[in-house]
Amino acid sequence: MGLQGLHGQVVDGIGCSLAGGEIRAGEVLRLEDVQERYGVSRTVAREAVRVLESKRMVTSRPRVGVTVRPESAWNLYDPQVIRWRLASPRREAQLRELAELRAAVEPAAAALAAGHAGPGERQELIAQARALIGAARARDSEAFVTADAAFHRVLLGASGNGMFAQLAEVTEELLVGRRDLLLLPERLDNPAVRRHLDVAEAIAAGRGAEAAQAVGSIVAAARNEVERILDGTACPLPT
Repeated sequence: MGLQGLHGQVVDGIGCSLAGGEIRAGEVLRLEDVQERYGVSRTVAREAVRVLESKRMVTSRPRVGVTVRPESAWNLYDPQVIRWRLASPRREAQLRELAELRAAVEPAAAALAAGHAGPGERQELIAQARALIGAARARDSEAFVTADAAFHRVLLGASGNGMFAQLAEVTEELLVGRRDLLLLPERLDNPAVRRHLDVAEAIAAGRGAEAAQAVGSIVAAARNEVERILDGTACPLPT
């Protein structure tokens, strides 16, 4: 296995341990321990720590070592950090935080997109909405998540707000995570899915308030569905 593969394994391993609370804030990691646990060279261990440091999960100081930072200091918008938190026993908190973030941002993005979206973006939104509806009717969860992520990526980008646009990766991690954790509704073809076309058509027609309201209902429905599943009234989480 090459350096890149080993490096990625070590980063994933430590990241999952941090997100799961197995390694707690304030603990000091020694490179020797990382080497021994993962069977890698000091160079690989050091590079893995540097990646985690870039995500603000640890800090490295001479004569002190590698210290784990509190979760509040982490880059919680980093897609890999989101993935680790979704895979941890504390996935419920991550899911709820992401749902709250979407509820705050996406209606505003839809309203802005109605005024800023170019012709290509308006057409792409309609195309992705139709692809999403088609995948839902076919019960194709892979195509469903792909179309859903593409729709919201175009929506956030069409807002004209660069900071909104960069949240597309966050949204995509949520959508992929819901699929991987079996948190998609059993019946994909539902009113919230079909409302994506309402959003696309409202944006295409320049009706910002209508687009924002439709997106708000989509996000609320998704959040309610996840809450029902987490509460055990739908399919359980995988064990």
